[in-house]
Amino acid sequence: MKKDDECGLGPAFMVIGGKWKALILWEINTEPRRFGELKRLVPGISEKMLIQQLRELEQDGIINRKVFNEVPPKVEYSITSLGASLTKAIIPLAEWGQKYSKKS
Repeated sequence: MKKDDECGLGPAFMVIGGKWKALILWEINTEPRRFGELKRLVPGISEKMLIQQLRELEQDGIINRKVFNEVPPKVEYSITSLGASLTKAIIPLAEWGQKYSKKS
């Protein structure tokens, strides 16, 4: 077992690592969101990157993807219980980041 696996940071950052996943998770945590909403709520993310990150979060069991049988198609993303527990871990990090940004 590698050192980062022992402390848990390795697996955690494999799930939320990168620039976008934590931001996407933050927005989905408050309420289910549609793709277009997420595109607006996460400024700077490309459509391709948003699709990729949503797929990875779904594969990791962090979010649910629900497809409604409508025309035009409607897809909604929501948090899973595993994702909600991850968000609880991210909140202190976000609070730290807010304090740090005010310090500068």
